[in-house]
Amino acid sequence: MSEVIVRTDGVELATQSFGEQNQAPLILIMGGMASMLWWREEFCERLAARGRFVIRYDQRDSGLSTKYPPGRPGYTFDDAVDDVFRVLDGYGISSAHVVGFSLGGMVGQVVALKNPERVLSLTAISTSPVGVDTSGLPASGEAWMEHMSVEADWSDRVEAVAYLVEDARLTAGTAHPFDAAGTRAFIERDFDRSGGYLSTTNHSVLFDVGATWRGRLTEMNVPLLVIHGTADPVFPMAHGEALARVVADARFVQVEGGGHEIHPGDWDKIVSAIDEHVGMSAK
Repeated sequence: MSEVIVRTDGVELATQSFGEQNQAPLILIMGGMASMLWWREEFCERLAARGRFVIRYDQRDSGLSTKYPPGRPGYTFDDAVDDVFRVLDGYGISSAHVVGFSLGGMVGQVVALKNPERVLSLTAISTSPVGVDTSGLPASGEAWMEHMSVEADWSDRVEAVAYLVEDARLTAGTAHPFDAAGTRAFIERDFDRSGGYLSTTNHSVLFDVGATWRGRLTEMNVPLLVIHGTADPVFPMAHGEALARVVADARFVQVEGGGHEIHPGDWDKIVSAIDEHVGMSAK
């Protein structure tokens, strides 16, 4: 693994890469309020072992990337989209396979719409279609929504960690036991590396996709793979199925009992699906 800070347009984006740069490039976009560490290191290594040059990065206001005062994000959803290209430019990569989780999957959809010549394929995990009316799709689970309605003191390490451990428990699937101790240790490490979570709430601005991309998904001509857990309480599986229906020739893979997560117990299936999709898109 190697680390690079991409500095451009007054922004610093912390990145890490796995594998050899002469291999097929694959960039990972994590979801809201999550640093790149949520793409676990072993997961990245497994993708790299399939002959991919894997890049993960901290979105603004997470990890070691540029941070803004809480409540005053200096960016928009479109900036988050352009940050993907900034990272690729920082590595001298003209086009790449894109994988996005949750909010990162929404960013990935617009990345593919905005500059399709730079996207070899798109994999969208546990996400929802961008720019379409989703009011008819199932709502998020009640227990998770109640949890989200409670505001944590993000300046307090103990409270912030406890809040996110509970969030992880509520968004976990049904196929695997929840590892509370392991989750807590991971979040504590992420909190310390990030210097706290005060600015991550700025990611709420990223859910304002804007009118520019409304009704545009049918234009997508990038090969799309949608991966979704059957027990996802944040975006129930119907959201992933809707995305796969809107985009022509999209492929859909369901993870039995999977929640709003990329659980180690499901890595084999998810990595294999991504690898197959990337391989098919390269032909």
